[in-house]
Amino acid sequence: MTMQLDKTKYKLLSTYSGKIYEDSGWMLEAPNEDKPGLIRAVYTKKQLQVKDNSYGIYKFADWLPIHRILAGSSAPVTYKSEGLAKKLGLKNLYITFSGYWPEKDAFMKTCSFKETEAYAVCARLEPKDKHVLVVASAGNTARSFARVCSDNNIPLLLCVPNDNIDALWFDEPLHESVKLVVSRTGGDYFDAIHLSNIAVELQNFIPEGGAKNVARRDGMGTTVLSAVTTIGQIPAYYFQAIGSGTGAIAAWEANMRLIEDGRFGTNKMKLMVSQNKPFIPIHDAWKAQSRPLLILDDELARKQVEEIDAKVLSNRKPPYSLAGGLYDALIDTQGEVLLASNEEGKAAAKLFKDTEGIDIHPAAAIATATLMEKAKTNSINKDAVIMLNITGGGEERFKHDKELFFLKPSVVFDINPDSNEVKTKLLDLY
Repeated sequence: MTMQLDKTKYKLLSTYSGKIYEDSGWMLEAPNEDKPGLIRAVYTKKQLQVKDNSYGIYKFADWLPIHRILAGSSAPVTYKSEGLAKKLGLKNLYITFSGYWPEKDAFMKTCSFKETEAYAVCARLEPKDKHVLVVASAGNTARSFARVCSDNNIPLLLCVPNDNIDALWFDEPLHESVKLVVSRTGGDYFDAIHLSNIAVELQNFIPEGGAKNVARRDGMGTTVLSAVTTIGQIPAYYFQAIGSGTGAIAAWEANMRLIEDGRFGTNKMKLMVSQNKPFIPIHDAWKAQSRPLLILDDELARKQVEEIDAKVLSNRKPPYSLAGGLYDALIDTQGEVLLASNEEGKAAAKLFKDTEGIDIHPAAAIATATLMEKAKTNSINKDAVIMLNITGGGEERFKHDKELFFLKPSVVFDINPDSNEVKTKLLDLY
């Protein structure tokens, strides 16, 4: 597929200083600023023109900071709920589904909205760029980047906790451009990030950037673009489970662009974000009305992460405190941070499958559980337009009758490994 991409279609705004910058190619933060803050893409086109479904996620290319179109993408799909909505007594519940559900025209082969990030981030790379992209992940992000980079022959180094590598399943073998290293059993996402930080000190290795990468956030923001352009208006409530909170920040940013568009209303969605008990650092900071995250003991955090079903919600250093981060998004939208247990998540997943007809990931089940609780206690307006972001689903459906291939680690590192040893072994891989 060919599409003319205008490289001057966006600039980058510092959310801390308000300064505007040209994108130097892989800018992840504003230069020479004395306090941390996210940068945000400001697009020349103020009204979004949605292309047809054959473009996949690139149907929203007007508001993606990309330099090329990659093969194999699928966009999030939004539809009005009947079954779950009726069960919860909600008049205007819309479900935005990212995953595999052919009957709904949802064809994400990794079954997660992390594909929206991967297709946007990798398309931000210039076509001739030969850097090795370094990605740290608790699972779904790694699977999505692996799929996209394998299909498009982009060099990728994945850093993942060994306990999470069962998430690295595929329906076909991956291209050799994709390599995996892991932190040993007992490590968590924080340890994977540590490995990635060492890797990017090497020449020719560049960090994907996480929440700091405008492409990652604007890729995730396509969930909201899907919802609003389908519904015809900006919802009153936005429900999503969070690990880092990057998806919620992305939703807030997309919301602001849609207000500026002028066709969909002027309201800000109330961010209703959720965490999986007992790992709840964002909830605890928000409840304490604290911009800084509260101090969390490493060993206790690891123990809590082991206990939660939704492992992808286990980020210990989320982009919460910095300018333009989750704290600011929650303040601006008068948002709430909600909680659900493993048991409540399991019950929500069962109800979703019974009423809507598809399996969903544990994180999406946590979001659904909090919506159920809010509806049960009449804590939300049941006539309001509600967006439920189902961030992963259809995995059981996708795996049915398919032979699966698992990505094996090239190197297993200890927790807190010697950085020189890490660098030597990584260079040997390439």
